Amino acid sequence: MKRRLLTLLLMAMPLMAGAWQPTDTTTAARDFVKGADVGFLQGQERRGVVFHDRQGRQRECLELLRTDYQLSAIRMRVWVNPRGGTCDKHELLAMGRRAKALGMDFMVDFHYADSWADPAKQPIPAAWQGHTYEQMLQDVRLHTIDVLTLLRQNDITPRWVQVGNETANGLLWPMGHIEQNPAQYAGFIHAGYDAVKEVFPEAIVIVHLDRGHKQELYDWNLDTVLRYGGKFDMVGMSLYPYWATKGGTPEQDNKIITDCIANIRHVSQKYNCDVMIVETGFEVDEQHPEKMEEGRRQLARVIREARTQTDGHCRGVFYWEPQCLPGGYKLGAFGSNAAPTAIMEGFVEDSEKSHH
Repeated sequence: MKRRLLTLLLMAMPLMAGAWQPTDTTTAARDFVKGADVGFLQGQERRGVVFHDRQGRQRECLELLRTDYQLSAIRMRVWVNPRGGTCDKHELLAMGRRAKALGMDFMVDFHYADSWADPAKQPIPAAWQGHTYEQMLQDVRLHTIDVLTLLRQNDITPRWVQVGNETANGLLWPMGHIEQNPAQYAGFIHAGYDAVKEVFPEAIVIVHLDRGHKQELYDWNLDTVLRYGGKFDMVGMSLYPYWATKGGTPEQDNKIITDCIANIRHVSQKYNCDVMIVETGFEVDEQHPEKMEEGRRQLARVIREARTQTDGHCRGVFYWEPQCLPGGYKLGAFGSNAAPTAIMEGFVEDSEKSHH
């Protein structure tokens, strides 16, 4: 009897302590994923952008990323009711089909907004305006289920699903602002998590924060999520040395990378979960090729250290919109000729050795 009571007590201890256990993701192959967010790609193609490899040969963009640069996954954002259908569930499905045809894994990034959601803005979708908190929980649940059910009906299975995008300050403001309403922020995360599992029980659910080098941000935000009953399987980080240092020196950029790798180790140990760098990027400056060489070195370092210096808990690195052309976004990885720059070489195995 004593042994049974002790067993029950030990089983209850994590709940009593308010601890949380993520879904066990170790049953999947412990591969390290290299991927890209390509949410702009369909729009680029509609505008007539034609991509090429570094030898000038015309290439389909995803095939180029897969074949030449070893990228095995794509990430796609999805908005609720976006203007013109950009980044809606139908565009998501179209890209899911293309990824599947190439044998690439798929990550879905729910913004829970009609347009961009990030640390500076987390706007409530127009159709959800004026809803109570309980109604908004249902909005999150039903939207998540609706989008993912469309994928399932078309035999597209995402490997990872983000519930919110860069939610350092919460989401669905002001109702889910982390400082004003921390319990409601965690409630939205919980609702999204459960909705994902309802459609895809094996999917890995990610909470995604920006500034991966800021340990105190992750402690504060993730502690809040768990304190109020939120759940996640993996933590996603954004790592942008350029934005963190405001275009500073390579030495300053390298310090940001060092701090991010240390934070990955910290987060994985503290929260007993894997981590992934779901966004990163480096400056394309065609007037100064040495900057792109530095970007290549930094990307190669991020991938190498994420793979080898995190005790196996960093599961991959995704580049944000590498196929963007420099006139519109300076941290892509393609040039104005719609071909990869030197930065993309950072993805290739042993690329560091080939440059020494």
